[in-house]
Amino acid sequence: MSKKTAVVLFGGQSSEHVVSCMSVVNVIDHINKDKYDLLLIGITEEGHWIKTESVKEIKDGTWREGSVRAILSPDAGMGAVILLDETKTELVKADVVFPVLHGLLGEDGTVQGLLELSRIPYVGCGVLSSAVSMDKLYTKIIVDDLGVRQAAYVPVMRHQLKNMEQVIARVEERFDYPVFVKPSNAGSSKGVSRAEDRKELETALLEAARHDRKILVEEMIVGREIECAVLGGGNQPVKASGVGEILAAAEFYDFDAKYNNADSKTVIDPQLPDGAAERVREAAKAVFQAVDGRGLARVDFFVKSDGTVVFNEINTMPGFTAISMYPMLWEAAGINKDQLVNCLMEDALSRFDD
Repeated sequence: MSKKTAVVLFGGQSSEHVVSCMSVVNVIDHINKDKYDLLLIGITEEGHWIKTESVKEIKDGTWREGSVRAILSPDAGMGAVILLDETKTELVKADVVFPVLHGLLGEDGTVQGLLELSRIPYVGCGVLSSAVSMDKLYTKIIVDDLGVRQAAYVPVMRHQLKNMEQVIARVEERFDYPVFVKPSNAGSSKGVSRAEDRKELETALLEAARHDRKILVEEMIVGREIECAVLGGGNQPVKASGVGEILAAAEFYDFDAKYNNADSKTVIDPQLPDGAAERVREAAKAVFQAVDGRGLARVDFFVKSDGTVVFNEINTMPGFTAISMYPMLWEAAGINKDQLVNCLMEDALSRFDD
């Protein structure tokens, strides 16, 4: 049986470029090389697509110096990647794509749209679910109708900050301090701030506006940070893993606490109030299905001391790094990384059979 060609995308133009490069090494390690020939393509911060020769180049960062450019053709009749260097042009047929891309211009439906045009099967959520899940405001609008509890919020648009006093008054009418301020479209808690008073709220709003034109101001939820992994969708039943807890080394689980602070820890299957873990699992599946998810997602919650479950956000391409919760949760459920990656690839290959 001939092997299929799997294109693995990594890097990207978002703030999570480095995280993607960390994740992709683990994904590559667990792709079945007896079934797939790999074509590795890194996307630089500037948006250049470069053919990469090895995992070693990814680890040491030298992949950015590659001379072979890669173009994923949107022509559905080609289903291919065009490789260009100074001397020749090569067409490589692609059977499946694994876009190990986190954040904007990777996890938000943009790359997924290109893959839909090309009709190349790909791992993960589609255009709608990727775009909606990346945008925290629109995720909240959908979850509002699910009967799943989530943090109350006030939406703010960047242009409204010209009347800062008006915006602050609107927030203060709704909430007591402290509040959390988040850009609607940003990954790994970039631009997220906690505001204890009016002055800090103004600073937080301006910081969030640097990352997106849509901003959320949320009530503060006092609770434990709990995550759940979801697998399936499309032609497959949706499954939820057990739950994991984040023990952040900072005041809240921001980008630095996630990736730069060794004191941040994850706990698999923590003790929660009676029934809370099952409520998290059911809510995770409900949110995933409501956004038309497919393949994989990590759904994040707070669990309050009385067992109340509060939805926080959904990530449609969760981290696959050595410290990432998503693969750890499935491993605890009896699905090792080889099996998990194979399952995602097999689902991708059936994508256009629907």
